[in-house]
Amino acid sequence: MAQASATDHLVATLRDTVVSMVRRDGPDLSARQLGVFLTCYLNDEAHTVRGLAAELNVSKPAITRALDRLGELDLARRKVDPMDRRSILVQRTLKGAAYLRELRSIMGEASAPNRGRTEERAGRRAVG
Repeated sequence: MAQASATDHLVATLRDTVVSMVRRDGPDLSARQLGVFLTCYLNDEAHTVRGLAAELNVSKPAITRALDRLGELDLARRKVDPMDRRSILVQRTLKGAAYLRELRSIMGEASAPNRGRTEERAGRRAVG
């Protein structure tokens, strides 16, 4: 029972976070793009396209497409590895670090007790 309650809370936090991210001005990332972004920003090791593909268990072209979008938004950038010119390194950016801080803040608000339920009720009153 406690496990279901904890899981329900996590799902509600995810929902509230995604809704907040969609409603605000700023980039909208797909689940894959967000997965690549978070992997790059939450793991301190150097990241390569090949390594990200292996870690996330997706194809290199899928990682490349996600990085194309992250690059357009200046949330990450690619650079040829000077030690191995066949390898592409993924680098963090200042804008990406700011995006992660914003995401953490939104998640913190979304996980606060009763926050989501209160907003949900307010939203229903506004619609109904």
